[in-house]
Amino acid sequence: MTRVKRGNVARKRRNKILGLNRGYRGSHSTLFRTAQQRTLKALTTAYSDRRKKKRTYRRLWIRRINAAVRTTGTNYSKFIHTIKKDQIMLNRKVLSQLVVLDPASFSTLTK
Repeated sequence: MTRVKRGNVARKRRNKILGLNRGYRGSHSTLFRTAQQRTLKALTTAYSDRRKKKRTYRRLWIRRINAAVRTTGTNYSKFIHTIKKDQIMLNRKVLSQLVVLDPASFSTLTK
């Protein structure tokens, strides 16, 4: 069996991982084994945090709407129920933007 020299391929593979880790502190940016572990960890948390971001924004929107609606004397769940019942097709993101940017139109919406 002939000998296979992997110098070029292996170096490219290692440099790809080390390139992803520029800016990491200590050996995580210089040593291949620890850099590979940090890259795997970083990519998995990036994947899960992209999903967490959607949850946290929805929580923020709900809190904004709830705070604005409580000034009118009702609560969030009753407000959402009446919006669904009246077939007003605005999602929570748009409602929270109304609360922040145009409170006057939001107050007319609550009435």
